[in-house]
Amino acid sequence: MKATIEQLAQILIFSDLESPELERLQPYSQVKQYQLGEIVMQEGDRLPAKLYALFKGSLRVTKTSAAGKETILRTLLPGEIFAAPALLGNGIAPATVTAESDSEILTLDRDALLEAIQQKPEIALRMLMVFNQRIQQLHDTVHGLVSERAIVRLSRLILYSASQDGTEKTPAGFVLKSKLSYYQIARSIGITYEECLRLIKSIKSIVAYSRGGKITILDEKELEAIASGKQSP
Repeated sequence: MKATIEQLAQILIFSDLESPELERLQPYSQVKQYQLGEIVMQEGDRLPAKLYALFKGSLRVTKTSAAGKETILRTLLPGEIFAAPALLGNGIAPATVTAESDSEILTLDRDALLEAIQQKPEIALRMLMVFNQRIQQLHDTVHGLVSERAIVRLSRLILYSASQDGTEKTPAGFVLKSKLSYYQIARSIGITYEECLRLIKSIKSIVAYSRGGKITILDEKELEAIASGKQSP
């Protein structure tokens, strides 16, 4: 089905467009639903020339090594765009995208997007900012996997999730709005499930982990000190 004007407006790169501009995009859009666990695109798939954006739900982006080890690159939240090669590259999916919850994906034909960019160049600037941020994050992830201790990578992942997705202040500390399971943490920072359990326990006075992936930062300064590599738990 076609996207509504309201749905298009919720995509971050289109947030400043007026209704007439969104109406011109609408005929070239489509919204598709995915259930929890369903694969949106598989690494290596050839993709149609479209803009891909998450409208509702959450998506997990993973990459598998030649040895079969899966690493979680990032979690996508509503409003975010993804699958850049479909627009700007060779059209091959660089990673696997899976629905972490029931989700809705909005797509827009490439030609319609290019026409919108001609009318509103700020769209291209926002896209470049998003992709630049992704490249920097990927660089930091690779650098961390190669040169930093696991506890440093764990601390940085928690702080990154807090800054990206927000927190809620409680008497105990700051609760991350996003949930991070042991599996997600382990795959995101390149360690085993068992090592993840051990690391979380080693900083239990700094970070509290509850069933379902709920994380509470008890001592933000101590966590930042560990993330900087200047202090050990």
